[in-house]
Amino acid sequence: MDLKTQRRLAAKILKIGQNRVWIDEDRIEDVSEAVTRDDIRRLIRDKAVKARPEVGVSKHRARKRKIQRAKGRRRGYGKRKGKLGAKISKKRRWIQTIRPVRDSLKKLRDTDKIDRSTYRKLYMMAKGGIFRSRSHLETYVKEHKLTRR
Repeated sequence: MDLKTQRRLAAKILKIGQNRVWIDEDRIEDVSEAVTRDDIRRLIRDKAVKARPEVGVSKHRARKRKIQRAKGRRRGYGKRKGKLGAKISKKRRWIQTIRPVRDSLKKLRDTDKIDRSTYRKLYMMAKGGIFRSRSHLETYVKEHKLTRR
């Protein structure tokens, strides 16, 4: 039996797609006789026509993947697209380098291991990007014997 019209009307009334309209197998004759919207509404009230529940995409796999990424998994070279700057921007990388260097410089100055003029000189060098890391700064200070004591 062709119930295309009834299915279309039911979908319109229930405000769902036609694929989500469920028609009771035992009451197909009643449904096929229904011609008007009122007939379809009556069938919906009598539970001969219903709306099927929405089928969504499960979030389980996505949540599992997120947990693994938080642990540091699934972040290898095969997962990356683009250049190094696509993973961490140049600015972010600079910030991650300069902050520890400046912190250690302040610590050296505040503990009187270097004087203010040396601090200023090293600060400007750091600003120029001479020091790769905090340890690089420390080795530079030791090699050039810039500490007071």
